[in-house]
Amino acid sequence: MRILVSMPADDVTPVAALIGAALPDADVDTFRGSAMPNGHAADYVVTGYGDATIFDRERAMKAIFTLSAGVGHLLALPNLPHDVPVIRLEDAGMTGQMVRYVLASVLRFSQRFDVYAAQQRSRTWKQLAPRMPQALHAGVLGMGVIGGAIARALAAQGFAVRGFSRTRRGIEGIRCHAGAGELDEFLQGLDVLVAILPLTPQSEGILDRRALERLADGAHVINIGRGGLLVEGDLLALLDSGKLSGATLDVFRDEPLPDDHPFWQRPAITVTPHIAGVTLPDEAVAQIADKIRRIEGGLPVSGIVDRQRGY
Repeated sequence: MRILVSMPADDVTPVAALIGAALPDADVDTFRGSAMPNGHAADYVVTGYGDATIFDRERAMKAIFTLSAGVGHLLALPNLPHDVPVIRLEDAGMTGQMVRYVLASVLRFSQRFDVYAAQQRSRTWKQLAPRMPQALHAGVLGMGVIGGAIARALAAQGFAVRGFSRTRRGIEGIRCHAGAGELDEFLQGLDVLVAILPLTPQSEGILDRRALERLADGAHVINIGRGGLLVEGDLLALLDSGKLSGATLDVFRDEPLPDDHPFWQRPAITVTPHIAGVTLPDEAVAQIADKIRRIEGGLPVSGIVDRQRGY
């Protein structure tokens, strides 16, 4: 069994070593602009970014694994083989990180820490009435494995939680909406919106002015999904108008965020450098190795990407 690992130079060697340790009978090598050194095609490709040339030579794999939950970078490659399953990471330590990121952001908003930070800058001493969690409506846009965990964590803190997904979900204590026909109802009056959708043709620009205006006055937007979900100019306009009070953004259309981007200069926007859910190599490799063993044993695996949906 031959496994080819394609990643940025700083990461490829340690990841290849982890795969070799997890699958000691495999021939593991790294991609450096050609096929396997011995000339044989790879049985599996593990890739951490959208390399433009790897699939010029590698065409007959049993599966392609991504070292990420998102797969847009891979599906965009014109030479990606159409008949080879693409398998994404389903967690690999990201769920706990993203739950904590959202909890911290929502609690900061509910406790008015951003307001008090602004008061500190102006040397203003003014106590504001406390807001109880049950009086705040939080919505999770994208109810997959991670989104579901986020919704449950918010509900456990006492927030009134809604969820939205492409297909109907049933989670106790959470009001679940599904399908485009229920999106407006889901958004209406939300105090906090958490976006964790994958980027697809259907979700591109879903957080536009029309959608964001349905939120409650003074609402806060959190995006940990993909930068392309958000129409950046519409967010800025609604912050300027006072409709929205702030945003916490971890993903952006252009990454790294350009030096001249207006988000940098907005105190109402918290910018983090795509760290809400960082892939943990040990857990990612353990998941990939388990799935390779299942494929080799003729068993089904989860996480296969539906290319029509884009995730």
